[in-house]
Amino acid sequence: MSNSKTIHIVLFGIGQVGSTLIYQINETKSRLQQDQNLKLKIPIVANSKLAFYDKESVSNSWETDFESFSVPYKIEEIIRFVKHQKFENLIAIDATASSTFIRNYISLIEGGFNIVSANKVANTLSYDFYQTLRLALKIHNKSFLYETNVGAGLPVIETIKNLYNSGDKIERIKGVFSGSMSYIFNQFSASDTTFSQVLSEAAKLGLTEPDAREDLSGNDVARKLLILARELNIKTELQDVKIESLVPKQLNGKTTLHQFKNRTKELDVPFQELKNQLYKNQVLRYVGELDVVNKTLEVKLISEEKNSAIGQLKGADSVFEIFTESYGNNPLVIQGAGAGKQVTARGVLSDVIKLSSKLNVVRSSVV
Repeated sequence: MSNSKTIHIVLFGIGQVGSTLIYQINETKSRLQQDQNLKLKIPIVANSKLAFYDKESVSNSWETDFESFSVPYKIEEIIRFVKHQKFENLIAIDATASSTFIRNYISLIEGGFNIVSANKVANTLSYDFYQTLRLALKIHNKSFLYETNVGAGLPVIETIKNLYNSGDKIERIKGVFSGSMSYIFNQFSASDTTFSQVLSEAAKLGLTEPDAREDLSGNDVARKLLILARELNIKTELQDVKIESLVPKQLNGKTTLHQFKNRTKELDVPFQELKNQLYKNQVLRYVGELDVVNKTLEVKLISEEKNSAIGQLKGADSVFEIFTESYGNNPLVIQGAGAGKQVTARGVLSDVIKLSSKLNVVRSSVV
């Protein structure tokens, strides 16, 4: 009988996803130890400036502890600390949305960490960085998991990887990649509400970014498309994605957020006109489409039949249609909650558990 395997997690980012993840880990700890002989410990939690250290693992009172005992840190100090403590099976979790934190990935990998990330940035920078990161992982024999980059807790990346690795020819991927844009067009297509009212509703529910133009611009969908394209070995850049932005020119650029919010009614007429052009059995959907054969990536607003996988969406669900040679005209469909702190944190935890099974058992003894 072997001893249990201990995984040491350093969590960067303690906002909604990060804090939810801590509770989920603490909640499942005893079950993981019982079922899988796996001990998850979180000796360090950090935001962009401060870190809180607890050698034994943070508890559910971590927020109070963080407020009282956190100290400024540098990545090098965290690497030195885990080495000094002789912690093994190291996983750094990036639950930030930071475009600067990813600069620490290589140092962390060199310092003995595997990485699990909910942050899309590392996978959507230049293809050169994408390759440099993977080379560092290979040299140091470390893993990088990021299932939540596309579809939050849905197994989109894993499914695509498995199909690709098994030799199935993926021809096309199409879907509603954004939970916020899903909600906006599901509501707008199904009701008599104006577009600006639906947008305001989505913001109140916390489904959009603080500046809804981030969602309407299509950049988030473009990043997710790019990640999937690169999983299929397509060497492409973010600027190669053809994006139909839904932000009118007069509300982009020099318009402040306050001005935009006061002028969202200007969106009502153009969107109502698009809606009036639909047939009775049609709805509007904002989709991402990756044509693997022609290596094109496109984000666009389309009309879709109500009874199709994309047309029948409700709430803030996402849906991904994967067309392959084996599946023929009937795509493999993955659908479900594509956003939200609970499902994203659960997806990160799932990556941690998946990665843990590959890590070495420390000081195990077989009887």
